[in-house]
Amino acid sequence: MVAFKTLVFTILVPGMIGGLTPWLLAQGASQGSTPQGSSVWLAVGLLLLVVGVGLYLWCAGAFTFIGKGTPAPIDAPKALVVQGPYRWVRNPMYIAVLLVILGQALLFRASLLVGYALLFWLIVHAFVVFVEEPSLRDQFGSSYDDYLRRVPRWIPRLRPLT
Repeated sequence: MVAFKTLVFTILVPGMIGGLTPWLLAQGASQGSTPQGSSVWLAVGLLLLVVGVGLYLWCAGAFTFIGKGTPAPIDAPKALVVQGPYRWVRNPMYIAVLLVILGQALLFRASLLVGYALLFWLIVHAFVVFVEEPSLRDQFGSSYDDYLRRVPRWIPRLRPLT
């Protein structure tokens, strides 16, 4: 049941915020709904998109099978997840969605999506700092404080947490 809830959340939230909305914005900006531009930019955009989707799925799987919860804040993991991508950076799921948005910005040559990506990151950063981190500190105590000290919020470590 947890995996099903994760799938539903993934479609409804990151799927809308990182997938459908940027695509609609790119169309609305008359910059085209099909990828265009030089093959280098298309390749970089596609790479960001694929890495973002893969990273998100890895994180969602970790939340589901290791943390025994979902990415949805109302059904969050019961255990602190510090495996997989969480060994390098504290917020890889948000980074994944950001990569998907930026990948589409390159694929569709939609500068509007760069602004959308910045707005997304600013909202997420405020949510992480003022809501998510205090909540996780309350839930997991000193183990979360230790994790905060050892793993950066946005810029991945060069070496994974051991």
